[in-house]
Amino acid sequence: MPDDSRVLRELRQAILGGEYVPSQRLVEADLCRRLDASRFEVRAALQSLESEGLVQRAPNRGAWVREVPVEEAVEIAEIRRAVEGFVAARAAERVSDAEADDLSTIAADMRRSVADDDADAYSALNVRLHASLRTIAQHTTADRIVEQLRGQLVRHQFALSRVPGRSAVSLAQHEAIVAAVVARDPEAAEAAMRTHITSVIEAIRELGAERE
Repeated sequence: MPDDSRVLRELRQAILGGEYVPSQRLVEADLCRRLDASRFEVRAALQSLESEGLVQRAPNRGAWVREVPVEEAVEIAEIRRAVEGFVAARAAERVSDAEADDLSTIAADMRRSVADDDADAYSALNVRLHASLRTIAQHTTADRIVEQLRGQLVRHQFALSRVPGRSAVSLAQHEAIVAAVVARDPEAAEAAMRTHITSVIEAIRELGAERE
């Protein structure tokens, strides 16, 4: 996101990276020391993260990492399905030969990470693939919406990445997306992306039911 302060960037990354867990309090004095920042900078960062849906604040209670319940996570993913389907279609219309080659390379690397049972590498490549599609699509508003929604889903997606066999299912779906974009087929690209995120929605529901 443009114009982010250093404090905001570092605090956002700490939350998304799991250094702070859902419902954990974010004490201003501690954050000032950790981030070498003023209270003004920390409060501004917390306010921005509240608007992104990553933090909750309340009078006399301070701030804490927001926990996104399963049903809300499903709703967020439903919005992502519509927006990222559009992004995939637009990417298929605009992709260059060099970008198509890069997407194919990412898909091949994803296949190797599944073969090596390397969940961390697969997750990083997953993020890279979706980000590459948004870059190719060149739609600023869609990019901003997806990036904000992705942040709110990151913990659910991390949990999904640890479900046995999930990466193999996801791999086939990502390969279908890449194949459609490389083939410059917008309708197939949108359909493949929507199929993929529908699968994510179903997996989030199943994981939530198991936890209950």
